[in-house]
Amino acid sequence: MIFAILSLAASAAVFAILFWYGLRQRDIDRWFMPYLRQRLQGTRHAVADGPLHVMFCFVDHFEPLAAGADDATGLARVQRWARDYRRAVAGRRDADGRPPVHTFFYPEEEYRADHVEVMAGVCREGLGEFEVHLHHDHDTDSGLRAKLASFVSVLADRHGLLTRGADGKIPFAFIHGNWALDNSRPDGRWCGVNNELVVLRESGCYADFTFPSAPSDTQPRTINSIYYAADDPGRPKSHDYGSPMRVGGSPQGDLLLMQGPLGLHWRHRKLGIWPRIENSDIAPIDIPIDERVVLWLDAHIHVAGRPEWLFIKVHTHGAIEENADWLFADGGHGELTRLHDALERQCNDGKSHLLHYVTAREMFNIAKAAEAGCSGNPNDYRDFVIPRRH
Repeated sequence: MIFAILSLAASAAVFAILFWYGLRQRDIDRWFMPYLRQRLQGTRHAVADGPLHVMFCFVDHFEPLAAGADDATGLARVQRWARDYRRAVAGRRDADGRPPVHTFFYPEEEYRADHVEVMAGVCREGLGEFEVHLHHDHDTDSGLRAKLASFVSVLADRHGLLTRGADGKIPFAFIHGNWALDNSRPDGRWCGVNNELVVLRESGCYADFTFPSAPSDTQPRTINSIYYAADDPGRPKSHDYGSPMRVGGSPQGDLLLMQGPLGLHWRHRKLGIWPRIENSDIAPIDIPIDERVVLWLDAHIHVAGRPEWLFIKVHTHGAIEENADWLFADGGHGELTRLHDALERQCNDGKSHLLHYVTAREMFNIAKAAEAGCSGNPNDYRDFVIPRRH
């Protein structure tokens, strides 16, 4: 009997060691405890009487020149997107009668006027909006400020895709290339600016939409949150922790981070031990989209004090052929169609759930409305702080 107990204990210890080793290999250990606490506390927070409003935001690290593509290939990629995206979302509507929308975070270093204009046409039809994406390396405070100022001016003044505010600044959302926001890679690559949160705020950035980045070591320890981060110019990755956005609260620190769902697929495990990561990435994957939507809902990302307004932000690198072929397969009826089918089944029954397709700008505006104490139908607050651009 004692031998059996010891043998069982030894087996459990070996399993635990293997399990933790697997988590560390994929950098899950940095966010596993916050994830576990959220699960133990229960992610399905109690909501007020009435439906759960689901804001669905699709952000795209949209890189037409990725993998060293030439300009002709980049143009073909955006033309394909303009054609197939229109076809894939045709006839779909959310609870407000709005079509699906896509937010194109376009890389500063890949700017080509003719490429941007193709996608600008999609946006002017009410099917999306543009924001700012940037890959940089060994950069400086002044270098970053110059890049941002030049690019947002081009998007605003040449293409009408961003709008100047009364203060002369051009508000924009941001996604950091290579996930390295605030110089967060341990090796210091793909950024170089320890005060990046301050630079972004002073340059007009209203929110960062980079994360989650798991399994990257750039993943913050704060997960499944909408929160403010204060920059420490003396160290990198100041956004590891922050202050949750809350009803009746006010902005704190330097930058608002709006995260997408991050969790684990316990039903889909490698070698029966290590769960797959759910990181909101819409890329070729063999897990049914219906199961993924359940995990996105379970993450229950919301402004503290307004649990009936739930935010789901997913991302992709849509321009490259591998992902575009998957999203638009079968004549435009690929994974993007299956995604919207799943959302409409699970999030838009008109009673318990109401679905709202939102851009990054609208997601921010609705979150700010919640912070200000607004309630009811979030559709009323799509332009609460930053107005419609075109």
